[in-house]
Amino acid sequence: MSKRKESTTPANKGSESFSEAEIAAMKERAAELKAETRRSRSKKSKANGESDVLAKIAEMPEPERSMAMRLHEIIKANAPELSPKTWYGMPAYANENGKVVCFFQSAHKFDTRYATLGFNDSANLDEGAMWPVTYALKELTEAVEEKIAALVRQAVS
Repeated sequence: MSKRKESTTPANKGSESFSEAEIAAMKERAAELKAETRRSRSKKSKANGESDVLAKIAEMPEPERSMAMRLHEIIKANAPELSPKTWYGMPAYANENGKVVCFFQSAHKFDTRYATLGFNDSANLDEGAMWPVTYALKELTEAVEEKIAALVRQAVS
């Protein structure tokens, strides 16, 4: 017997409804997939993905703009084999198979307390039976930047 999903109509907005920011992110992702399909037919280059990422970073308010730009530089320097691309409207970095390895999520976009740096299952961060895959970011200090660089190198190892 199948369970019926709770309705998410305006009259019955339950816990399963999406926020406006989440809906916008899903729409951005759909547009990204359409653009990727069009570009793949014309051999989309790493440079095109990077220009998309830089445009998204430029839209961010400070201090997240500076933080995202610095993360972009750290990731490029420590994992040049990753290709920048947008993913749900946020900067992301994919391996040669097109799978997102890591991504930045703006606090401002989703109205959260902090931005995050996340790693997907394509990242080589496995450590025992449990390991962190998302990190809260309030600011980038030298020590934090060093830890991020090491995580990115490990993720692509």
